Amino acid sequence: MKRISKSLTLIYMLLAALTLIVIVLYETNILESGIMAEEKQSEFILTALMELVSLGAAFLGLRLFKFKAVHNDLVSRQEPAMMKWGTIRLLTLEVPMLADTLLYYIYMNTTFGYLAIMLLLCLPFVFPSLNRCLAETASEE
Repeated sequence: MKRISKSLTLIYMLLAALTLIVIVLYETNILESGIMAEEKQSEFILTALMELVSLGAAFLGLRLFKFKAVHNDLVSRQEPAMMKWGTIRLLTLEVPMLADTLLYYIYMNTTFGYLAIMLLLCLPFVFPSLNRCLAETASEE
């Protein structure tokens, strides 16, 4: 389980670092921000879409391991299931966070920034520490 925890932590850190790199590139003006600020129709559609995706991702990312089928898989297959479902959970939270961050800088719309921050606030609750991995693969008795 230690290897699984390290692999999941690597995924966690890589995606968080990628998001941080995007922020640094835009804040240091290496990449130009607001390049699509005038495209109001696409901004509206993407805002509505990302609101739904981000809220769904936050719910799913935090509750995924509570679903009966997922929990039963984690208890029965432990390490392979933890790798599979842990990766899915991390991607569910961090990919929309990265997309919201990019969209914030592309459109300079604070809604995307707030959605990214909301997903960022969910991340400490799913950090794949060894103790958490062991606890989530233990059966409830």
